[in-house]
Amino acid sequence: MGEAEIIPIEGRDRRSVKPQAETRAIPRCRAVTKEGKPCKKDAVSADGYCSVHAKTQSNERSQHPSARSSSRGIVRDRQQPDPLGIEEFLRRRISGDYPVDDFGYDEQLSREVLMPLVKPLYETYFRVRTLGIDRIPATGAALLICNHSGTIPLDAVMVQYAVATEHAQRRLVRNVGADLVWRMPLIGPLARKSGNVVACDEDAYELIRRGELIGVFPEGYKGVGKGWSERYKLQRFGRGGYVELALRTKTPIIPVAIVGAEEAYPMIFNAKLLAKVFGFPYFPITPTFPALGPLGLLPLRSRWVIEFGEPIPMDDHPEDAAEDPMYVFDQSDRVRDTIQQMLYANLNKRGGAFF
Repeated sequence: MGEAEIIPIEGRDRRSVKPQAETRAIPRCRAVTKEGKPCKKDAVSADGYCSVHAKTQSNERSQHPSARSSSRGIVRDRQQPDPLGIEEFLRRRISGDYPVDDFGYDEQLSREVLMPLVKPLYETYFRVRTLGIDRIPATGAALLICNHSGTIPLDAVMVQYAVATEHAQRRLVRNVGADLVWRMPLIGPLARKSGNVVACDEDAYELIRRGELIGVFPEGYKGVGKGWSERYKLQRFGRGGYVELALRTKTPIIPVAIVGAEEAYPMIFNAKLLAKVFGFPYFPITPTFPALGPLGLLPLRSRWVIEFGEPIPMDDHPEDAAEDPMYVFDQSDRVRDTIQQMLYANLNKRGGAFF
């Protein structure tokens, strides 16, 4: 697997990236396939479905007049889910009568089941402290550019949980996931149902058009798979594809610095031969894994600090800035330097890594 797969908005030739208005000239079908993936066919009906799913919608409306149906459940415009009793929740799961958006996000499952499971890890175990979360806008699109570390990418989960529970509007962060995530049993489907998205330029533009928050981790595997000796030293931010996206759509960038993930799974050695055998980008050897077997997968109880920096406006740059590779690289390097300085400052604020 090449490293270009890590961040979708960087993984394609920049000449193939079109402005948002051009990219969505022909709308995509709003349905979800049986595998839980967005349908890629062009919409032909007035309500936004392809020829195949338009027939399905016509049949389903007679049974569910207030909703539009998908193969995995009833898809409604996303709104805050009502708390359900256990019996009612299970009934809807079994019957397929639950809301899912066209990216596969299952808000009721995420808010009522998955996030409560993360809560003790976030509040009690890692004791996460957030700074500057009010800098995230109440509405509208933004790119959250984060450092990536910790062998197992728990940092993405913690950022998503922080914004969904501590922000005044309880907003969803759509983290961009590498291909490996979607190939993993259980992890892939849960990641999609939690609101994360596939590495795809088209999806990124559509999410921005809808005013969503997108979480990007430009270091990719280079960051999450780096050794203990490189802790809190940011790796290269690729070719700056996220900057191109921000410049073309005039979307603000919010730098995010995450302290604590490095100590949760300190990687002392990368077994490259085993990584090659299993098809992984790296194979971590930590103080507890694989020595303690499955118990070694438990993270160490490090203390976390997540800071959301001041938004960086992207609407005051030259119109053709996204076409200049050197200009894009320079802007990406400035974002990287900002996050690096935030990391150093928060390491001092946190004090001890565990106590």
